[in-house]
Amino acid sequence: MVIERAESFGLAQLHQLRGRVGRGTGASTCVLMYHAPLSETAAQRLEIMRETEDGFRIAETDLAMRGAGDVIGTAQSGLPRFRVADLERQAGLMAMARQDARALLERDPALNSLRGQALRMLMWLMEQDKAIRLIGVG
Repeated sequence: MVIERAESFGLAQLHQLRGRVGRGTGASTCVLMYHAPLSETAAQRLEIMRETEDGFRIAETDLAMRGAGDVIGTAQSGLPRFRVADLERQAGLMAMARQDARALLERDPALNSLRGQALRMLMWLMEQDKAIRLIGVG
C-alpha cells in the first residue's frame, strides 16, 4: 500500500490504513509518502508511525499531540473543557470516575435519584448539560 501525502493524515487514520495490509499469508509493505517541508507535528506523526505498530502507543501519542477534545460534546481535538481533570496525568482517576458513572447509569438511567439530580446540576454548572441526551448512546 502506498499512502501519498501521509503528512495530511492523523495518526488514527494512518494506523487504520496501515492495518489493511499484511492480513494474508503473503508479504506486504506500507509506504508513507510525504511532501516536504514537514511541520513539526507532521514529522512527529510520521516518526511514531515508523517507530511502532502498537496501537496503544499510537493512541497515547495522538492524545498527547492533539489533546483530548471535548469528551462529552463534539470537538474532536484540542484542549478539553474540564476545569479540574487532566486526562494525561490522572488516567487512573478518570477510569474510576468512568466506572462510577456507568454504575450510576445502570442503577438510575434517567438520573432521577438524588445523586442523578446532583450529576445533572454538575453538568449544568460545567456547561455540559446538553450532553445528557447523548449519555444513552454509548
